[in-house]
This record gives sequence, structure tokens and C-alpha cells, in this order.
Amino acid sequence: MLRAMQNQQENWSLDEILLACDWNDQAVAVSAGHGLSNLGLVKMTESSITDVILGSEGENAASGGLLEARLWDFIQSNPGVTMKDLSTHFERHESGPGIGLLKGLGVSLQGGAFACEDTEAVSNAIAARISFIESPSINDPLFEHFKGRKNLIEMVEVVTRSWRITKAGSAISSEDLEEVVRIAEITPELLQTDDWKDAQFRPYDVSLEASMPRSGRSHPMQALIERIRSIFLEMGFSELVDDYVQTAGWNMDALFIPQDHPAREMQDTFYLDNPKQIKLDPKMLSDWKAIHEHGGDTESTGWGGEFNEEVSQKGLLRTHTTVNTIQYLAKNPTDPCRVFAIDRVFRKEKIDRTHLPEFHQIEGIIMEPGANLGMLVSTLKTFYAKMGYPEVRVRPAYFPYTEPSLEIEVKWRGKWLELGGAGIFRPEVTEPLGIKDPVCAWGMGLERLAMLVLGLDDIRQLYISDLEWLRNQPIL
Repeated sequence: MLRAMQNQQENWSLDEILLACDWNDQAVAVSAGHGLSNLGLVKMTESSITDVILGSEGENAASGGLLEARLWDFIQSNPGVTMKDLSTHFERHESGPGIGLLKGLGVSLQGGAFACEDTEAVSNAIAARISFIESPSINDPLFEHFKGRKNLIEMVEVVTRSWRITKAGSAISSEDLEEVVRIAEITPELLQTDDWKDAQFRPYDVSLEASMPRSGRSHPMQALIERIRSIFLEMGFSELVDDYVQTAGWNMDALFIPQDHPAREMQDTFYLDNPKQIKLDPKMLSDWKAIHEHGGDTESTGWGGEFNEEVSQKGLLRTHTTVNTIQYLAKNPTDPCRVFAIDRVFRKEKIDRTHLPEFHQIEGIIMEPGANLGMLVSTLKTFYAKMGYPEVRVRPAYFPYTEPSLEIEVKWRGKWLELGGAGIFRPEVTEPLGIKDPVCAWGMGLERLAMLVLGLDDIRQLYISDLEWLRNQPIL
């Protein structure tokens, strides 16, 4: 490039440089020009202007015709045409917006037919729009109109560069100018030969600012799930995964939740039309009926009233993951276990900053000889300490299927925040299943924990596809 510029002292444009050097890549010329400018051998002048070009829809309009122009030509060529006729000759996504554009020009629909008081004015307005598409300009009066239409035009910044050789550049003898290949990128193909050993490598200025690469990453919720999963696995627990669709019997009756409990009503539970009923083991239904009505053989008095086996077999979307852990215990009543689940549950909640109808629950159980409340509290404190919340306390609570029952709270921003419930399954839950050892159980909402970890005050933020917010979230 310098050798070519020594033959002329005037300004060189980009096109002139490409022609003189027999190059066809603008990036090569611009890069060479920057290098010579940094060495003081040429002086570079750079200017930029904002211009307008056609977008994707604009390109389609330029080749196939502007939408309102095509509709207007069809209406003009077919007197008495109706909206129905238009719908048969144009795509559905074209006819509606096209009619809106024509109405803005003075075309109206009267009794299903098109009418216009000044057809010449409409034709002239459309001709002006066609002229703009053929030669878009930021100074054209129609620029604002097309700017408001999706993908018709785009704003671009056009940069113009020119170079003039300096005295230092002219003083270098052409005999001292040697053209060599400088490698900017090491590729596998390059390393397959020995050419790289004698090659020159382009230096990099590591002090210059570089753009931050955009790379894929896990969603914060998924990353949090993986973190919780790894904590429980390293604590010796096994993971449990099961179905969303369950029966009211396993979801509620097995957990000694009375059949007239308010949470079982339609306003709190998603009952299904398909399957509306799911058959259950008659012996299990009989055991639950005895437990609920008079306590069975557990020395409990039960809830009284009449137990409805049809209600027990209703299909529903599970309201908690405990329904799956209790079924696991029913299949393995004598084997000591420590299992956990992190999965979706469903409740008919009104959506607001702290409630969703579909959310995740963290569930866990410990069943083994000697399991007790102290073991349960220690396990939960260890879990929250590993999550970064060492200050944990428990408070007495009530749940239909555990006794004693407690609520778990952690210290957050100077306040105690309740995150879940825990307790030891009542005999009314365990004895019908043949379980002899104590069962410690707990459940907590994942989204509420995510709000703590991510510093959110609105649970809905977790499910909004805001890419900028997602990129700025910490790596969990």
C-alpha cells in the first residue's frame, strides 16, 4: 500500500487503494491503512454519515411491489371488488395491514365494497412511496412514514476513509519495502506444516479494550437447580423424579389431608378432565378410609365423617412433590433411605409478585431407624449453610401430615424469612404403608429461594425472556 501511495501525493480513496494494490477485501485495505497511520507513514481522514437502506421487508417491496400498491392495483383493475375478494387473492397477513394503509390514504369500505373520493390523489401518494423504495433517502419527506413500518428501512452509519502519504512515508526507499505475510490467526491447517516456523506473526496490543464475547449460559433458575442438586448429592441423598399427573388419593388422602380441606377445592387444585378418574388399589382405599374416618389402628380418632373413594380417585396435577416421595416410601417401606426431588408443582394461584400457578418445590425425606427432629434440623441447617445462609432458625407450625411440624426461616437483609415447612410424618401417614421407622420430611419453594439468591422482589422476573437481565445475572 505504501509503495502504491508513493507514486501520488494526493488523497487516496478506499476504491483507489483497492485498485492500486489489486485487493478485493476492504478489511485488508483498512487494516493496512491503520498500520501505516500508527507508524506515521500516512495520515488517515475519516468521516461518517447516517444513511438509510432497505430492510428485509423493503427488499421484498422493491422486488415484488409495495403492499398498498399491489392492493390498490387490484382494486383499480376489479371494479366492485369486496373484502372477501381481496382475502382470496392476498395472504391473510397482507390483506388486513394493507387495508389499513389504504384507509390512511382515503380509501374506505362501504357495505363490504371499496370506495374512494379522489383516486388520483391515492395513486399519486402510492407512486411517491414507490419512488422512495426505489431510492430511499433520509431527507425524503416519506422517511418518517417508512421509519414507523416494521423492517421496511434501516438506519446505517456509513464511514468514509481516505489516506495521504506523509513526508516520512515518502522518504522510505521503495527498495526497503518488502511484502511479507504476517499471520493473525493460528489454525490447525497452519500447524500441519512447518511454514509457521519461519512466518511472522501479527502483534496484538493487549491494553486495548475488547468487546465482551456473548456466549451461552444456563438460565439462573436451571443453574440454581443444579447447585441445589449437587448439594444434596454430596450430602448422600438420591434424586427422585416422577409424574405430574396424580390422584387425589396419593396427593392428599395418603398424607392425611381431610377430604373437606379448603385446599382441595377447585379454586386451589387443578383437577383434570382427562384422566378424570385413575383406579387405585382397593386395599389402599380401604386403609385410607379407615384412617380418615376413625383413625384405623393408629390410636388416632381420624377426621370423622364419611370418606369418599370416588373423590380419592380423581385425576389432578400434583400440588406438591410430597405425593411422589410418599409413593416411593409405599414401594420401599422397610428400606432406609435419603431421597430428594426438585420438580414442578401446580396450584390455582393468582399471579402476582410472590405467587405463580406453576412453580418448583424442593422436597426431601430421611427414613431410617432413630431418625428424629434434631437430625432433620441439622440437615436443613447444613443445606442452607452450603447455600450461603448460615443463620437458620425453626419455629413451631401445623401441617396435617407431620407432627411435630416446623417452619424454616433464614436471616436475610436483617430479617427472618420463612422458606418452607418440615416435620415428622404422622402415624396416620406411615402405618397404612407398612412403614415402621420415623420419616423426617421437608419441602420448600425454589422460586422464593431464587428471589433471595438473585436479589429479586418479583417472582415473575424469573420467567420473563429479558436477555439483558439474563446476561447480567451472576454465575451460580
